[in-house]
Amino acid sequence: MKAIAYYQNLPIDQPEALIDVELPAPQPSPRDLLVEVRAISVNPVDTKIRRNVAPEAGQAKVLGWDVAGVVRAVGNEVKQFRPGDKVFYAGAIDRAGGNSELHLVDERIVGRMPGSLDFARAAALPLTAITAWELLFERLQVREGQGDDQNLLVMGAAGGVGSILLQLARKLTNLTVIGTASRPETQAWVTELGAHHVIDHSQPLLPQLQALGIEQVDMVASLTHTDLHFDALVEALRPQGRLALIDDPAQLDVIKLKRKSLSLHWEFMYTRSLFQTADMVEQHRLLNRVAQLIDDGVLRTTLGEHFGSINAANLRKAHSLLESGRAKGKIVLEGF
Repeated sequence: MKAIAYYQNLPIDQPEALIDVELPAPQPSPRDLLVEVRAISVNPVDTKIRRNVAPEAGQAKVLGWDVAGVVRAVGNEVKQFRPGDKVFYAGAIDRAGGNSELHLVDERIVGRMPGSLDFARAAALPLTAITAWELLFERLQVREGQGDDQNLLVMGAAGGVGSILLQLARKLTNLTVIGTASRPETQAWVTELGAHHVIDHSQPLLPQLQALGIEQVDMVASLTHTDLHFDALVEALRPQGRLALIDDPAQLDVIKLKRKSLSLHWEFMYTRSLFQTADMVEQHRLLNRVAQLIDDGVLRTTLGEHFGSINAANLRKAHSLLESGRAKGKIVLEGF
């Protein structure tokens, strides 16, 4: 089967950073689906692993943790799916990624693809939808239909996770949602996706919030550069507020949270699959719920740019854009 992989950690401007390869077709284990990959999207985790995780000696490492495709075969213990089903999912970080014609995934972390979307638009959603949902409803402990008289500050709101988090918070809760973006085009995108207010994270945060009549915020979802903004976030949070993050700051001085009794929550959507948790199937249910919300017109795809067919040259371009920090929404590729 065709796949895109790497054999060594290289800067993305090097042709060998990602290459086209031929690999044996995988065979499903008892709980696995064998999926024919129709579309993928690219996430910051892809670029982090490509730069920092060396493949086993002589082995090709395949990235890619957002897939929309068609089930071609199932393991003998699969209960939720059968061949021919259209599915979407983010997969597991400790298994081969989906930048390949065929891909294996445990059925417990797979959802039925929204019927109203094509493969490209569906592929933009799984990883970021799971991350945003778990961050909002499980880590920050917001309940659907609630959040009156509370507010949420979303740092880096124009990216993939922010693009779906804004919609979930605006459509499914009563929170006042403030998103941050630093360029006119990303500020417009954040407004379009439902933020009540948009402020610029390249400028001091608290004065901008106070200009909106917001003295402090109840919750923060910090999606990027948490270490850069940490002191400003502590200042902006009300006493007993909550800070949730998804990025990998080199260090955080958490003692700064003590005076205000602030709580810190980390979201990593691969935890359930990495540790085979008892509630691993919640990601299957979550994705099915997201698919229904899409089909009901409550949520919309976060596809930002379509980079053409799935090949090494196009994936290198996608990685380059993500590493520049200037991506808006999700980057999608479709077809081999």
